[in-house]
Amino acid sequence: MEHMLLPEDKELISRSLAGDHVAYGVLVDRYKYLIFTLACRLLKNKEDAEEIAQDTFVKAFEALETFKGDAKFSSWLYRIAYRKSLDRIKQNKRQPFLNSIDDDGVRELKASGSILEAIDRKERSELLKATINRLPEIDSALVTLYYYEQLTIREISEIMDMSQNAIKVRLFRSRKQLEDLLVGDIKTINSN
Repeated sequence: MEHMLLPEDKELISRSLAGDHVAYGVLVDRYKYLIFTLACRLLKNKEDAEEIAQDTFVKAFEALETFKGDAKFSSWLYRIAYRKSLDRIKQNKRQPFLNSIDDDGVRELKASGSILEAIDRKERSELLKATINRLPEIDSALVTLYYYEQLTIREISEIMDMSQNAIKVRLFRSRKQLEDLLVGDIKTINSN
């Protein structure tokens, strides 16, 4: 099996296990934005997402010795954050808030590229973020993991504990739903 762990991560994990808290701090700094983004996409609330991100890193630190290194460290963290986010959704049982996310440096979603050409880049980015936030929590997370975090279907399958086929179907439906929402939004923009 191909070794999935980055050499830098492996060294930092070893040092963390040996009691080097600075090394673990480097891992936290490396992955905190990714974990926060996933939690925010699921929870649609920045305060809850910050808390889940923090809880994720505490849980990861406590369970670090169980990390085997046969998958990416980021995928292992995503799985923890995903489960903690789902637990929070169940716990809250309330309507999620729509908060935007700053996604500097994140690649653009290309599913509905021709539709998005009708508006300028900044508007396109804001419209896309808002539209992704309107998707159901699971679909929003799926789109985030696939397009923004550039994870493979296999990695997402492991994180979300769903079959690869289920991920593909949900991703297809999410893209279609995004396209439909964007078409409606652009028609509204153009009619004003």
